[in-house]
Amino acid sequence: MAAAAVALGVAELVAVATGARSAPLVAVGGVVVDHVPAPVKDFGIAVFGVHDKIALLVGTALLVTGYAYGLGVIGRRRWAVAVTGIAVFGAIGAAAALTRTGVGPEAVLPSLLGAAVAVPVLRYLLRAAGRAEPVTTASFPAATVGPDPAGAGPTVAGRDDSAQGRSAYLRRSRRRFVRDLGIVAGIAAAGGVAGRMLTSRRAVTAARQSVALPVTTEPAPVLPAAVQVPGAVPYVTPNRDFYRIDTALVTPQVDPASWRLRIHGMVRNPITLTWADLLRRPMVARYVTLACVSNEVGGDLIGNALWLGTPIRELLDEADPLPEADQVVQRSVDGWTCGTPTAVLRDGRDALLAIGMNGEPLPVSHGFPVRMVVPGLYGYVSACKWITELELTRFADFDAYWVPRGWSAQAPVKTQSRIDTPRDGASRRSGPVTVAGVAWAQHRGIAKVEVQVDDGPWTNAALAPTVSADTWTQWSLSWPAEPGRHTLRVRATDLDGSTQTGARAEPAPDGATGWHEVAVNIE
Repeated sequence: MAAAAVALGVAELVAVATGARSAPLVAVGGVVVDHVPAPVKDFGIAVFGVHDKIALLVGTALLVTGYAYGLGVIGRRRWAVAVTGIAVFGAIGAAAALTRTGVGPEAVLPSLLGAAVAVPVLRYLLRAAGRAEPVTTASFPAATVGPDPAGAGPTVAGRDDSAQGRSAYLRRSRRRFVRDLGIVAGIAAAGGVAGRMLTSRRAVTAARQSVALPVTTEPAPVLPAAVQVPGAVPYVTPNRDFYRIDTALVTPQVDPASWRLRIHGMVRNPITLTWADLLRRPMVARYVTLACVSNEVGGDLIGNALWLGTPIRELLDEADPLPEADQVVQRSVDGWTCGTPTAVLRDGRDALLAIGMNGEPLPVSHGFPVRMVVPGLYGYVSACKWITELELTRFADFDAYWVPRGWSAQAPVKTQSRIDTPRDGASRRSGPVTVAGVAWAQHRGIAKVEVQVDDGPWTNAALAPTVSADTWTQWSLSWPAEPGRHTLRVRATDLDGSTQTGARAEPAPDGATGWHEVAVNIE
């Protein structure tokens, strides 16, 4: 296991030069992400939420540890099997690295060099482990053997071959083995940490800090004074708390100086934009709520932010799509794709090629330097991060990343609502209890929110003002609570007159449905 750790540590160091996605854990994890069945993906997000990637990497590391343990046991007696096993480890990592978008043949080096280093390390540690086991005369270190002057049997010249001598030798050998094991573990940890640190030094943090956001040609609407309801989540989600669900196991590092956006495919006028070109375009600021299709009823994979960007509609108008081009395929730098209806991006909504989030350049984990923001669609069909391409095509000709995995090609956000306070299982004293939360139907807006206590009548909640139909709406209700255990439910109706259904449905294939409910104890 220590030898495997050294292999991974060395691989991380080599990946500084060959790219973070070529490191074996990341490369193999990426293959898993690309090929995992949709139900397994749903389970991972449901259990681990925004920490699903960490869970995958930890799980992959545990599998490598178990694999290494088995090789170590076998390798003590059949060295050739252990070497073959290490070679297989290197080959799997190298093959996985070559499947990553945008990598070259050098991507095989981290896995291969890591495996090459693991062989002598394992050999050395196995020998050290052998010396640390109980010894017999036959297994005592080779030396000149002669008659024992006291007639007690053979001796090793210059050494004490008595029981006490063998015991002392065993203790020294074990101490050396523990020391060597510690050194190896330290080398592995140092390699892994140094690799991560050196990779971060190559990251775009400095470039992001140097970005000065341009002045907006259309500033954001002023937030109403009563936009925030006590007990509900913040109306504007801080960047650090904004959910992140994507397939990138390592955050892509895109330097604005080298960033390009190609708008091509079924267009009459292909366009290529540089970062400088983009900054010269008109910029607007808009509050937009984004939601993940994997969000369960009552879940928190949703957030509202102030986005700064240029309208994508104007760019598409300049590119002049052909009439039959009904899909805009967005591509990330790591090859991920999503497909958005062309008509949606040109229907007047504030679909943005965004460069800013809540008054600062996009966080690297949220798509720096440029991402898409489209009100009213789930993120997997609209919100490409680290974007580098817009290809005009047809839904009949191309399926984006999640469509072959069982998700719908087009996914408008469904009308939903959530209770933020009181929490499920909370206790309150009898009397007035504030029930509050959020409701959303992006690009349609919320007309009303109703709350039901147990199986009683639905009661209208008070809606807080909001800046537009593209954001969530906060709501509240003063409930005269009586002692006992009660169930609270919430439902919303959008401005199109559609009331959210109470029928429960899982997120796949186009978003969860059902009423959020909480159980509350009133004393």
